[in-house]
Amino acid sequence: MIREKKRVKIFYGWWIVGASFLTFLYVGGAVFYGFTAFFEPIQNETGWSYTQVSVAASLRGLEMGLLAPLVGVLADRWGPRRLIFGGLLVTIAGLFFLSSARSLLMFYAAFALIAIGVSACTVLVVLTAIANWFQRKIGLALGIASCGFGFSGLLVPVIVRLIEVYDWRTAVNVLALGMLVLILPLSLLFRHRPEQYGYLPDGQKSEGAYSGETGARPAVEVEIKVKQALKSGTFWRLALARMYHMMATAAIITHVMPYLSTIGVNRVRSSLVATAIPLMSVLGRFGFGWLGDRSNKRLVATASFIIMGAGVFCFAYASTAGIWLLVPFVILLGIGYGSTNSLLPALGREYFGRNRFGSIYGVIEGIGTVGNMLGPIIAGWAYDKWGTYQTTWLLLAGLAVVAVISTLTIKPLAKPAGSDG
Repeated sequence: MIREKKRVKIFYGWWIVGASFLTFLYVGGAVFYGFTAFFEPIQNETGWSYTQVSVAASLRGLEMGLLAPLVGVLADRWGPRRLIFGGLLVTIAGLFFLSSARSLLMFYAAFALIAIGVSACTVLVVLTAIANWFQRKIGLALGIASCGFGFSGLLVPVIVRLIEVYDWRTAVNVLALGMLVLILPLSLLFRHRPEQYGYLPDGQKSEGAYSGETGARPAVEVEIKVKQALKSGTFWRLALARMYHMMATAAIITHVMPYLSTIGVNRVRSSLVATAIPLMSVLGRFGFGWLGDRSNKRLVATASFIIMGAGVFCFAYASTAGIWLLVPFVILLGIGYGSTNSLLPALGREYFGRNRFGSIYGVIEGIGTVGNMLGPIIAGWAYDKWGTYQTTWLLLAGLAVVAVISTLTIKPLAKPAGSDG
C-alpha cells in the first residue's frame, strides 16, 4: 500500500514575511538607498548646494518621524492592509511629482509627499504586522523581511544606469511605474492578527495550543501599556539606540557616493560600494536575527552597535589612510546596521508585547527619526563649510558608544503574565 504524502501547509505569517521582503526591497531601493545616485545629478542640474539637497532627505525623515506615532496607533487598530495600499499610492504620486519638480519648494514638497506614503507602507506598519504573527521566531521573521532592504541595494546600479541612459527625471518616473505594477498588488496579502484566522503566533492552532496537541505550549506574553512604556528607562534606551542608528545610516547612505567622489572614486565604483552596503547587511539582518532568537537579544544588539561603530570609523579614514578601508567599512557597517534593524524591534516585541506594539514602537520610530533628519543635514553642512566629510564620520563613530551603553543596560519592564515567580 502506497502511503500518501502529507501536504505541508505553510503558515500564513510567512506569506506576510515574503510580501514584506519584496515591499522593502523595492521601496528601499527607490526611495532610501537610491537617493545617493540622484544626489549629484540633481545638484548639477539645479545648482542647489549640498546642504539644500540634503534637506530633502532630512525632510523625508522629519515627516516620517512626526507621522510614526499616529501610524503606529492606526496599525494597531486598522491592521496593515489599508495603510500599506494607501501608502504605496501616495508614494507613487510623490515620485511622479518629484520628476516634474523645477523649484526647491516643489522638490521639498515632493519629498514630503513621499515621506507620508513611505510612513504608511514600510517599516512601522510592516513590523507591527510581523510582530502580530510571530513570537518565538520573531527575530528570524524580522530578519528575513528586513533582508528586503538589504537586497534593495541591487537597485542602485540600475538607477545609475537609468540616469546615464536617460536622465534623473525619467529614472524617477520608471521607478514610480514599477512600484505601481509590481508592489501595489502585494499590499493585498497583508493580514492583521492570526487569531482572526484560527491561529496563534508562530502558527499554532488555537484549538490545540493549550491541550498539548501541538507538542508545546505557546510562549507567555508580556503586555505593557503605552503610558507604562513611555515612563520606563527601557523605552528611552531603545529610542536613543534607534536615533543613533538612523542618524548614522541616513547620513552615510545619502552621502556615500558624493563622499567617494570627493576622494577620487568614480561613480561606477562608488555605486558598487553603495550597493554592497545593503547587500552585506543581509548577513546581519538574517544571521543576527536568527542568533537573537537563540540567545540574549540585548547582548547581540550591543555587539551589533560595536561592529557598526567600527565600520563608520573605517569610513572616516578611507579619505586619508587609503580606499582599501572601504572593504572593512562595507563588511562592518553592513553587518552592524543590518543586524540592529532586526534586533531593535525584536527587543521591543519582547519587552512590550504585541497588543500595543505599533503604538509604542511608533513613538520610538518618531524619536529615532530625529536622527534620520539630522544626519544628512549635518553631513551636507559640514562639507559645504569645511570641504570634507571626515569630521562628520568621526563624530558618528564616537556616538556609537551611546548606542552600545543604551542597549547593554536595557532591563525588562515586567515578567510575562503567567510566568513562574
